[in-house]
Amino acid sequence: MYPEIEPYERGMLDVGDGHQVYWEVCGNPDGKPAVVLHGGPGSGCSPNQRRYFDPAAYRIVLFDQRGCGRSTPHASTPVVDLSTNTTDHLIADLELLRTTLGIDRWLVFAASWGSVLGLVYAVRHPGRVSAMVHAGVATGQHAETELLVNGLGPMFPEAHARFREAAGNPAGSLTAAYRELLTDPDPAVHQAAADAWCAWEDALVPLSPDNSRFDPPWYRLAFARLVAHYWSQGSFLPDDYVYDNGDRLTGIPGVVVQGELDLSNLIGTPWLLAKAWPEAELVMIRDTAHGGSASMSAARVAATDRFR
Repeated sequence: MYPEIEPYERGMLDVGDGHQVYWEVCGNPDGKPAVVLHGGPGSGCSPNQRRYFDPAAYRIVLFDQRGCGRSTPHASTPVVDLSTNTTDHLIADLELLRTTLGIDRWLVFAASWGSVLGLVYAVRHPGRVSAMVHAGVATGQHAETELLVNGLGPMFPEAHARFREAAGNPAGSLTAAYRELLTDPDPAVHQAAADAWCAWEDALVPLSPDNSRFDPPWYRLAFARLVAHYWSQGSFLPDDYVYDNGDRLTGIPGVVVQGELDLSNLIGTPWLLAKAWPEAELVMIRDTAHGGSASMSAARVAATDRFR
């Protein structure tokens, strides 16, 4: 990865609905524009994400999606309204940020939930995307979130039992039950639910090199609230939306970097995406799960180097 760098420009973008979205730009002001879409939803951008790009070649844009990172209002506030935090809102924010910065087309660099957002953005605005680099890919398919919430329970039975018990072993949707607990105004209720949700997320990535990815408690709360909010609503997308609109990706070059041990592979996500998007090259990384690895980072850098 490239050395650490600092932004040369940053700000807060008024995107409406009372939301202010944090953004920053680093690298070469005259370089090829690229935008980083972080995971979660709700993880926020990080300084390390700047290092996937040659700073002499790229104008690198990072931003915190609604409700997380340095954007306001933050989803960790005791009482939160998430009604204006949807996939459509995030796509509109992305377009507003692009026009505000005077960018015509940009490379979309994304991972996990960010891939959902990036793929939907490309489907809706293909003329604004010069190329895409995805890792730990997801498409927003309902089967993907069902796998993560329930389908992997038999692989991690003790952790899943604790996950269900913390939600009261609901007869209906587990995600919907957590959404109710996470938005309960009682701090004891919503923080306990956030801790339980993030403990299950940790169980799903046993090879993750970062054992503190959900610290501190307020971060766990915002992250869990946003993930449960989106997943309980099917990511606010029709099922198979990306696959059904794969023709809209025609002409966009790209690379999909995927760990061989990523559990989303169990339903074929990277291969289904490669079939729907023929211009994409699928690069599989050995001994790597959803948490990433040095080999995966190197492959992502190689991809951005290719497109610079």
